[in-house]
Amino acid sequence: MSHLRPLHLAAEIGGPPRYDPAHYTGLARLAERGTLDFVTLGDSFARPGPDALAVLSRVAPGTRRIGLVPTVTTTHTEPFHVSSAVATLDWVSGGRAGQCVDVSTTDAEARLFGRRPAAPAAELWREAGEAAEVGARLWDSWEDGAEIRDAAGGRFLDRDKLHYADFEGATFSVRGPAIVPRPPQGHPVTVVDGTADPARETAARHADVVLVRAGTPERAAEIRDDVHRRAAAHGRDPGTLRVLAALSVDLGDAESAPEPGLKSGPPLAGHGTYYRGGPVDLADLITQWHRAGAVDGFHLTPITPERDLERIVNGTVALLQHRSLFRTFYPGGTLREHLGLARPANRYTRQGERV
Repeated sequence: MSHLRPLHLAAEIGGPPRYDPAHYTGLARLAERGTLDFVTLGDSFARPGPDALAVLSRVAPGTRRIGLVPTVTTTHTEPFHVSSAVATLDWVSGGRAGQCVDVSTTDAEARLFGRRPAAPAAELWREAGEAAEVGARLWDSWEDGAEIRDAAGGRFLDRDKLHYADFEGATFSVRGPAIVPRPPQGHPVTVVDGTADPARETAARHADVVLVRAGTPERAAEIRDDVHRRAAAHGRDPGTLRVLAALSVDLGDAESAPEPGLKSGPPLAGHGTYYRGGPVDLADLITQWHRAGAVDGFHLTPITPERDLERIVNGTVALLQHRSLFRTFYPGGTLREHLGLARPANRYTRQGERV
């Protein structure tokens, strides 16, 4: 099994809105016990509930290693504020933050803000890409070591290590620099569901982790290969992207007997992105897709978080660990380290020299 790339696993901890922080902290700790790379917390302007980014900032001190990735909507929001909030999450978590970028497409959501009407998805995903770009520039706008904190000399900052982003987009412009120092990870991890265009183009250009929804390992591999081609066209190394298959899982059923002649593993129900069965069958599905080289891992959304996440960790993950397919401890402390991703160099420096 040594030829296989490391398996990455993540899980969603959202569900019906809850206002008890202990609920979310408990789920994140459970996922951490299973050494999952990260948890996500979904959010949108179309549903009631607490703000995902604020919730995970509350969860951060209650966890030690697991990555924390809230959904961040780039429509109707200010990129400067969003980048500051995500950078703050990276600081309070000690380098475990990410953002799952999404857009807001409905008239009802647009009316909540009253700034502009709803726009086509293609336009909104171009804007999301610009928001990701300006966020990265703002995270780089403070060089490492920009803070001096010399009380005796009266100097807090080395102004030569602060830089203007000077970004002009289609719907916003941002000068910078940021108000939050460069995050511990350099850039918090950016996650995008790249299943469909035009989100796939934004994912290929800006994401570190790309989620794909597919009913077969062959289809997942097709999407992954397309994402890699697009990333290369933007001058990126496709090897620096992690592509995870996104599945909704219902582990309320008992294990199913294999169907006669079935060679591709347990079947997926519905439109191919919904798994219903038991933890062992889910482990078999993950094993077979991973051995086929279709994806780098899985992002699992439990239908019933309290029940299904426990079965994922104590059943599915435990079996994958027993098969030596998934780690039993965190080798590093940051989300980038969990994913095997390097800390990005600051765009405003070159080989240690300021530019």
